[in-house]
Amino acid sequence: MLRQGRVDRKFGKKLCKSRRDSFVFFRLQQVADNAVLQQQEFNRAFMLMQYFGYLRRNPDAAPEAALNFAGYNFWLNKLNSFNGDYIGAEMIKAFITSGEYRSRFGP
Repeated sequence: MLRQGRVDRKFGKKLCKSRRDSFVFFRLQQVADNAVLQQQEFNRAFMLMQYFGYLRRNPDAAPEAALNFAGYNFWLNKLNSFNGDYIGAEMIKAFITSGEYRSRFGP
């Protein structure tokens, strides 16, 4: 969060609360509207949804070998390498044909 002193120094004078709040809102809006940030956060949320939806577990839970998000990070990197194109990356296919999914939910 921006401190009042930092905002005041940026403008070279002390701002009233409403102007400072407007500035902070504007800067936060710029961050939220950043397309790269939106895609990265979408990809992370998408991968988490795959683990919850298909495998019914947290990404760092067993049978994750080292319990350290290695599998999640692998799939997230693959999704990122396809620029978020989960169809082209065959993400859903990979989850529903995995041994873990098949052993839990059938052939």
